[in-house]
Amino acid sequence: MPHLSLIDGVGLDSSEVGHPPSKFQRLFARCKDLGLARVAHAGEEGPLMSGRRWTCWRYRALITVCAALEDAQLVQRLAENQIPLTVCPLSNVRLKVFERMEQHNLRSLLQAGLLAMVNSDDPAYFGGYLNANLLACRRALQLTLAEVVQLVKNSIVASWLSPLDQEHWLQEIDRVVAAWQPEQV
Repeated sequence: MPHLSLIDGVGLDSSEVGHPPSKFQRLFARCKDLGLARVAHAGEEGPLMSGRRWTCWRYRALITVCAALEDAQLVQRLAENQIPLTVCPLSNVRLKVFERMEQHNLRSLLQAGLLAMVNSDDPAYFGGYLNANLLACRRALQLTLAEVVQLVKNSIVASWLSPLDQEHWLQEIDRVVAAWQPEQV
């Protein structure tokens, strides 16, 4: 509490096996009461209910839900509330959520209207920072420029930036894309 002014938010990550979100419900409720942003890693290793439970808390959380498309109610709730989904593709392949990057469901998440974005997950261990994850998805899934731009914009919308700063960066993305020449790649 004496350092609350130095804390922007609280996050939960690491192995989900043996660590259900219910263990942290009181902590996250207290953080909500304090006005802190809350993020949680859920649904990659744990059961799908793990991701559903987080969304039922009705706070703006970033969650990883690779199996989300298997549950129509969860997809609807995630889309309606625009709950951000962090997607860590290189980690997903390394953890065998998907055998190969070409099997990843990232495009399906976007097509379902979900606020999905690409992130890195322990880059030293899983082999890639954000750019490497984006490039791997672009190549393996043959993502279009519009899909890559949407992923980047989703990251801005899901960030803890103020609405004014978000709008600035969304406009900057549009400016850069408008000026982009394919031969620059």
